[in-house]
Order: sequence, then structure tokens, then C-alpha cells
Amino acid sequence: MQQQVLRHSPDGCPALVLNADFRPLSYFPLSLWSWQDTLKAVFLDRVDVVAEYETVVSSPTQQVRLPSVGSLISYVNHSRKPAFTRFNVFLRDGFTCQYCGSTERDQLTFDHLIPRSKGGKTTWQNIVTACSPCNLRKGNKMPKEAGMFPTQEPYQPNMFELNDKGRGFPPNYLHESWHDFLYWDSELEP
Repeated sequence: MQQQVLRHSPDGCPALVLNADFRPLSYFPLSLWSWQDTLKAVFLDRVDVVAEYETVVSSPTQQVRLPSVGSLISYVNHSRKPAFTRFNVFLRDGFTCQYCGSTERDQLTFDHLIPRSKGGKTTWQNIVTACSPCNLRKGNKMPKEAGMFPTQEPYQPNMFELNDKGRGFPPNYLHESWHDFLYWDSELEP
């Protein structure tokens, strides 16, 4: 097989980044690094190359095949608490409105169970995913006043839960060298 030597930015060559235990750092979003970040980490001895693309980049003194899979040399502990972000709330709730069950992603917002106007805080335990129509209908009412109750009580997930939920959302693109490290239903693979 002939190698492809590129003299421009090969942006179509992201690397799957694995923890030192060969599991992805995250499933959703999938832990992908640009080819530039991956090569920098390799040269700084932060990442071991596990698999490579056929694509080669050149400098004046050397040619290097681009990594398609890299493994961190030092293990990143996942027992830490995940950051409270809109994305992580949506992931915890399966990108589903907790009031009506809608999964239309462009309609998703988050709702304060106890409205801010009534002292509610922006915390894991007070925020649920809601579609725009449900959020507007509930407004600044308490769940009992609005007659709207979430399908699950909000809670703070851990990183293992978020990664596990992320497996339910496989990416659109999976390079063949990544398959051994990702665990989705084989029907979903391209």
C-alpha cells in the first residue's frame, strides 16, 4: 500500500485518545484530538501511538505517519465529579425533555425545578432537560403549580455514568482503527 504524503493540513485525520487503561477518555463527545495536538503530545512523551493512518506529514528533516489512536501515558482518574454544563445535563437526561419525552435536540433547554425567581439554584439537583414548549408552559411555576413533574428526579451523575450514557450516541464517523477500542452495537458501525 502506498503512503499518502501531504504538504497541507490533513484535518480529516483526528486521533482517538484513550486513557492509560485503553478506554476512551469520553464517549460523547468522543475523545478526539486534532492531528497537530496528537503529534505534539507524542513528541512531549504524553501519548503512546497505538495505531496510525497511512497519511504521512513531512518536515524538512523527517516524515511521520499520523496517529489514529493514542493512549495517554499517565492515567486520568474519572472518579472526579463532572463539570456542571448544559451539555452534561442533556447527556445525564439522555437528550430527552423530562416533561414530555421530546428528543428534538434543537428544542432542548434546561429548566429550574424550583424557579430562580423563587430561590432555586442552578445545580445538578434543581435542573432538568426541557424542550422549549414545556419550559415556556412551566414558566416560573413550581412543578406542583404547573402540574408538570420530571420523569426522573435530577441528580449529580459521576463520570462513569456520563461515559456510559454517551455510548448510546455513537458518532457519525468511526475510523476502522478505532473499532477495537469502542463498544457500541455492531449494527451501528459504518
